[in-house]
This record gives sequence, structure tokens and C-alpha cells, in this order.
Amino acid sequence: MLLTACSSGDDGTEEPTDAPETAEETEEPAEAEPVTLNVSYWGTFGLESLAEQYTADNPHVTINLDSGEYGAQHDKLTQALIAGSGASEVSAIDEGYMASFLAQQENFVNLLDLGAGKYEEEYLDWKWGQAASADGSYVIGLGSDVGGLAMCYRHDLFAEAGLPDAREDVSAAWGEGWGDYIELGKEYVGATDAAFVDNVSQIMNAAQTQLGTGYAYYNRNNELDMEASKPAFDVALQVITEGLSANIAPWGPEWNTGFANGDFATLPCPAWMRANIIDSGAPAGTWDIADIPGPGGNWGGSFYTIPAQFDENTTQEAYNFIEWVIQPEQQLAIFAETGNLPSQSSLYSDEAIQDPEHPAQAEVNAFFNGAPGGQIFSKTAEEIPGAIYYAPNNAAIRSAVETVLNEVQAGTIAAEDAWDEAVAAAEAADAA
Repeated sequence: MLLTACSSGDDGTEEPTDAPETAEETEEPAEAEPVTLNVSYWGTFGLESLAEQYTADNPHVTINLDSGEYGAQHDKLTQALIAGSGASEVSAIDEGYMASFLAQQENFVNLLDLGAGKYEEEYLDWKWGQAASADGSYVIGLGSDVGGLAMCYRHDLFAEAGLPDAREDVSAAWGEGWGDYIELGKEYVGATDAAFVDNVSQIMNAAQTQLGTGYAYYNRNNELDMEASKPAFDVALQVITEGLSANIAPWGPEWNTGFANGDFATLPCPAWMRANIIDSGAPAGTWDIADIPGPGGNWGGSFYTIPAQFDENTTQEAYNFIEWVIQPEQQLAIFAETGNLPSQSSLYSDEAIQDPEHPAQAEVNAFFNGAPGGQIFSKTAEEIPGAIYYAPNNAAIRSAVETVLNEVQAGTIAAEDAWDEAVAAAEAADAA
């Protein structure tokens, strides 16, 4: 903006119009420096159309979306941090890996230095804390979504099996815990000769978040504590021994086909799971959503981080993009497209989340037989007392235990030996 001052002569009269200009000249704003942002994530984050919108509004920014496999993306980030280069400017991290990366916080930009602290009150307390140092002075990630648990089920297959199929009745049928769920599953298998759940690992993951310990496998001192996980393991083992599992590995082609063909009738269902079911090719309107057996829990939910490998301008541009993505308009657009529930609890009262007929969720809800997803998952998220602590080595222990469960499903490990085998496998992974 060019500012010109009205100057007056000593006698108070205005200077002639042809007097020399005395206004100070200011430089025009410098053209923004071109920058490329690589954004790494997995699954369905709902970023495709948003990236196009952002680059249209910010033509100096080029965004490359790098969508890969869940574990591989975290491994790639780990290797880039070790090498000191090669990380994506915006790197998503799942809650299951957050403790591992937070332990090396110096390898990430402290988002508080860029002004992120003003958003703390917008988030669920436990979600904000997952990406923060113990004293709260260092925050490496801003949350994208949360995975409060419910149970997705095939209401049409329930009806054909002579079981309750309305979501309120299904919630009541498996009551307050997994024992009722297993009993209902036995009825379903007896009537249909088909599996009740896709894979027992899904049950293990869900049940483990409900134990009340606040951690999985490792306590908060990073000491392996297998006994604390035994109740969840016992539930998973009973699901196997009662013949309820289809033993289909999650996330692969057979899993997608299973949704479409009715090869299983239930699976634990955080909000983000809805996008996987929709994308699988499952028939619209056949799946519904009921309460999770037992108390609530949280499975999954991610964060946007900026590795400390870039110059000041690139870092600022990466933060600008993250900050834009977490604004209400974009968060509700992601919710509308994918069903992913924002981790900002300040949005939960918005009609776009609470009104089942609102355009932001009507299409997703219709796919799930009219289940009011926004109401279900926001209520679940707000009832979660705190986050589950996943230690830096948690993924290795989880893999070891799931391998044992899969071998029990395959018949290569006897059920009566399963717990001892799981403990031995976990201890070996801990010592590795």
C-alpha cells in the first residue's frame, strides 16, 4: 500500500498540486518463494481434493501426496530421521508409533514455536497430550482424527440368522462385555456356518484398549508387562476356539472381498474404519453400527508432524498447510468424505456432526443403514478417559503376539499352549 501524506505550508495553505511528491515509497510485497511439500500418510486421510484446493489458492505451493502402506510409511520416516534427510515435509504418524517418535523430539519441529499452542483448547485433552513432551513444552504433532470404538455389523446377515438386527437391540444383545459378544457369535455361526469376525487380531486390539491399564504390552516405564494384556488375549483366544474368526488378514484383497461377500459379519469399528468398508466394495446399506461390547476405547487416530530437516521457509510453508487442514471447514470436509472424526472436540457440537441428515454426513450414514455416525463416534470419543500408551517397541510386541494368534487360527499352535508361546515371542521381541 502506498501511503501519501497531506503536507501544509507554514501559513496553513495547501501546497500546489504540482509540488514534488514527498510521500515515502514502500516496496511491493515480495513474490512468494516456490516450495514443494511432500505429504506422507496411509489409508484414507481425505487429502486429495483438499490438496488441489490449497494449491489453487496458493499457487507457489506444489503438494505431492505420498500414500503408502501403514507400517512402511512409519519405517520410511524412521530411516529418514536416522539418515538426517529424506523425510517428507509433512509426515503423518499414527498414535501407535507416536511414543517412539516423541522420544526423539529433537528430530521434529516444535510446533509450539510456530504458534500451534493456540489450538490446544480445541482438542481432546488426551489427544493433544499424546504428541507433547511430559512437561508440555514440546509438541511434535497436531491431531488429524481419533478412533473412538464402536462395532460395525451386517444387519442383513444378522436378520437372516434369526438374530436381533436393529442397532439398539444388537447393542443390548452383547451387553456389557465380550462374553455376550462371543455367545451371540456362536448363535450366528450355528445358524449360518459362516464366520462372525474377520480376524481375531481386531478383537485383541479393541479389547486391549478397554483394560483400564492405560497402556498396551509395555507399562509407562517401558517395562514389558504381558500379564496386563492377558484378559484381552484370553478374549481373542476364545474367539478362535469357538470358531468365530474368518482368519482373513486385514487390509488385503481377500479382506475387501470378504466385506462384499459377507465372509464375516462384524468387526471392531473406529470412525476411520468406515472409509475402509465403503472402499471395499461392500453393498451399500448392509452394514450398521452398534456399541462396542464393554467400555469404550480408542483405536487409531493420527497426527501431522514436520521433521526438522528443512529450511525456515519450507518449515513455515509445511506448517501453513497443516494449520489450514485442521481448520473447521477442512476437518468437516474430511468428515463428510471419509467419515474420519476430527480430534478437535470443539467441533463435536456442530450440526454437521450431530445432525444425521446434514449433507456433511448424510451419504456416509446412508451407506451404514442410517446409523448416526457423528453422534455415535463423538459420544464415544468424549467418553474416553485417556489415551493408551504405546511404547517405542510396542509394534514389535504386537506383531509377535498376533503371529502366535494367527498360528493358533491356522492350527499350528495348540490353544492350550498359546499364552506361553505369546509370552515367549514377546520376550524374544523385547530382547531383540
